[in-house]
Amino acid sequence: MEDNTKKTEQNIDSKAESKKSGKRCKCKGIQHWQVLAVLMAVYDVLFANVSYLFGLWARFDFQYSSIPTEYMDAAMKFIPIYTGIVLFVFASHYLYQSIWRFASYNELLRLFSANAITFVLQVVGISFLFKRMPFAYYFFGVILQFFFTTVIRFFYRFVSLERSKRNTKTFTKKVMIIGAGEAGQVLLRDIYHAKEIDYKVCCFIDDNENKWHRNIDGVPVYGGRDDIMTAVDKYQIDTILIAMPSASKAQTRDLLDICKETGCEMKMLPGMYQFLTGDVSLSKMKEVAVEDLLGRDPIKVNLTEILNSIEGKVVMVTGGGGSIGSELCRQIAGHNPERLIIFDVYENNAYDIEQELRSTYSNLNLTVLIGSVRDSRRLNSVFEKYRPEIVYHAAAHKHVPLMETSPCESIKNNVIGTYKTACAAMTYGTKRFVLISTDKAVNPTNIMGASKRLCEMVIQSMDFISREGKHDILPNLSGHNDETNSEKLFMNTKITTRTEFVAVRFGNVLGSNGSVIPLFKKQIAKGGPVTVTHPDIIRYFMTIPEAVSLVLQAGTYAKGGEIFVLDMGEPVKIDTLARNLIKLCGYKPDVDIKIQYTGLRPGEKLYEEKLMAEEGIERTANELIHIGKPIAFDMVEFMNHLEALADASYNNDEEIRRLVKEIVTTYHPSHL
Repeated sequence: MEDNTKKTEQNIDSKAESKKSGKRCKCKGIQHWQVLAVLMAVYDVLFANVSYLFGLWARFDFQYSSIPTEYMDAAMKFIPIYTGIVLFVFASHYLYQSIWRFASYNELLRLFSANAITFVLQVVGISFLFKRMPFAYYFFGVILQFFFTTVIRFFYRFVSLERSKRNTKTFTKKVMIIGAGEAGQVLLRDIYHAKEIDYKVCCFIDDNENKWHRNIDGVPVYGGRDDIMTAVDKYQIDTILIAMPSASKAQTRDLLDICKETGCEMKMLPGMYQFLTGDVSLSKMKEVAVEDLLGRDPIKVNLTEILNSIEGKVVMVTGGGGSIGSELCRQIAGHNPERLIIFDVYENNAYDIEQELRSTYSNLNLTVLIGSVRDSRRLNSVFEKYRPEIVYHAAAHKHVPLMETSPCESIKNNVIGTYKTACAAMTYGTKRFVLISTDKAVNPTNIMGASKRLCEMVIQSMDFISREGKHDILPNLSGHNDETNSEKLFMNTKITTRTEFVAVRFGNVLGSNGSVIPLFKKQIAKGGPVTVTHPDIIRYFMTIPEAVSLVLQAGTYAKGGEIFVLDMGEPVKIDTLARNLIKLCGYKPDVDIKIQYTGLRPGEKLYEEKLMAEEGIERTANELIHIGKPIAFDMVEFMNHLEALADASYNNDEEIRRLVKEIVTTYHPSHL
């Protein structure tokens, strides 16, 4: 038994030793590129010396016998010295370590430099050591040396490139590149070198007329943007690659408006950053998204102001796992808060944003808490323990049709939840409270919009109460008997800190929960139909990061009681949005994918407004952020109505819309 064990151990040791020795052999073995480098060095030495001898031969009418003995002796004696010079200079320029298959302008410059230096050393060396040679010796020598040393290297690149082209049996996609500048050329070269890419670049498009009807690496520049449709038909283009990183959003939009009519797949560089960092390649191209068609210039915010307002502060985001809340958390995390508190009732969303932030910001002091804004006890315990200085209240029910069938839930979560969170913020010394509102609060026709208008009224009332110290008019909206003590805690607490309450109102955000874009994509993936409620329905759109950055900027302008209104740009027809998305997916609307009009849903209107008729507007330092003049109302009476509204919602009163209409006079429900 022991013998067998020893034999086994010996076998294992011998195998291990053989593996080690094998690795050593492999490491010590001569690499293929090293063999090529030696051959290249021999070639350089041979042709460098032959070039100068040829110059001497040419000087004397190509008659060897006519060459004076002293010239020939000097040339032959200098050959060993010049051989060493060539090898040293070329090696110091890394000309034997380059991958010549990818030779470019940089390699050409190094070749020129190396030949220039060896030429100077040739002239000085042979003249001082042996004899000054005829002019033709130097002239032909340097020209021929540069020619031979350059041709061999770039010939290798050319052969490699042609071989890679021939090795591609078939091209499954014919490609047009828009932008015949440096980015377009880099992209073309990347496609040529990537073996796994089955693209054939057929033409370039560029608005610079000086480039028209010329070629880049054999690929014609067909014309300008007006020739896109013709070029697509002529070359049977499948894919359009847009390589214009310096183009403005408006220019890109105009270009995409043409390209989407071709039915081709479209990809584009994400932006100027990739070009400046040299990160231009086919793998970095992104699919063209609907937001690219909006053509809005990048949102500009004052990062210094935002940083100063958040850095070193304890910041809390309610509904922090939602689409708006999670983006708020991402941007706040990048502004060095003392602590970021994520508060959400849905643990899956909270977990996702927690994991993302912990991996992105390793030094972030992050606290993730599960709880409902309708639970006074939970809110008070959180505010008492962490004392947040800034609160972004994004927790809300936002889905219009669902809230129409569950109106009491809309009031409980949106209105009562906002009231309870605001009460806790005021009680425990929060300095700024920012409500995330919506343009659906303007002249609402649905209960969700009406509930958000009530939230704005809560915020205006809370700011007045905090400023004037009228805490005695606040009602107890506990809704559950066991929460009464928690509410009494607020009533009996001496409040000394002034809390600034503001609201920020904006429209739809692309890609948010409940947005039409994800729904349209699912419907297209299934082959249609794409459902649009009405052919004339319009909405304002902004991307989530854009909206959130403006929310953070608006927070820095807060003095208390304002309703900030974000400029959402030009309204967009949902029907146009759906058709563009179908085209971006490579289909034809109403041909490949049907569009079906389903009619307006309960509480839905054709257009959204950003301000009520009674509200004025005031400019801020940011042209995209405006302040709506608050509408005056009796706040004592409002608080009494609010108490009745809370009772009705907790009792699931089916007539709650009537009560809401009494409070929000601009509410025009489609049914009562």
